Amino acid sequence: MSLPILYSFRRCPYAMRARSALIASGISVELREVVLRDKPAAMLAASPKGSVPVLVLPDGQVIDESWDIMLWALRQHDAQDWLGVGERHMQSALPLVLENDTSFKRALDRYKYPERFPEHPQDFYRAQGEEFLQRLESHLRITPYLLGERMSIADAALLPFVRQFASVDSHWFSTSPYPALRASLEAFTSSALFAKVMQKFSVWQPG
Repeated sequence: MSLPILYSFRRCPYAMRARSALIASGISVELREVVLRDKPAAMLAASPKGSVPVLVLPDGQVIDESWDIMLWALRQHDAQDWLGVGERHMQSALPLVLENDTSFKRALDRYKYPERFPEHPQDFYRAQGEEFLQRLESHLRITPYLLGERMSIADAALLPFVRQFASVDSHWFSTSPYPALRASLEAFTSSALFAKVMQKFSVWQPG
C-alpha cells in the first residue's frame, strides 16, 4: 500500500507542527522536501495555493492546512494523548492556535523582516509579539506544558513559532522575562521528537 505524501520545508514552522503530529502518531509518510522558490508541479497540482505542508493521502484526498494535518494524524492514532480524552484539549488549544496563526504570526513576520515593514522599528513588532509570549508564559508558570502536566497538541502547534521568534535575537530572548517559556522551548528543542522532526532530507526531485 502506498504511503501518504507530505510536501514539506524543513524550517517552516507550519510544516514542523505537521511533522510533529505525524511522528507522534507513528504514521509513516513519503516526505518530499521542497524549495519554496521552486515549488514542484506535483505539489502545485495537489494544492494550487503553493504553501507547505501539503499531505496527499493514498486515496487522493489533499489536506493542505497544518492544523488539519495534525488533527488527521492524531485522530488516526493519538499515541501520546495530545488531544486528551474525548479531545478535551481542543477547547483550550483552539484559541491559542488561532491567536498564534493570526496576530502573533503577523508580528513575527514583521519582527523577523523589519526591512520589509519600515512603518515601525523592529522593537515595535517585537512588543506586539510579546503580548502572545506573555500569555504563554502565564500558562507555563502554572503547569509545565500549555494545557497541563503533559505535552499536548497546543505545545506542538505553537513552539515551532516561538522558536522562530526567539531566533531573531537569541540574546534578547535569553534575558527576556519569560523563563517558563524558555524552559518549555528548550525541553521541546532538545527532545527526541524534535530531532526526528528536524531530520534533514535532500530536495525531492520528480521521476
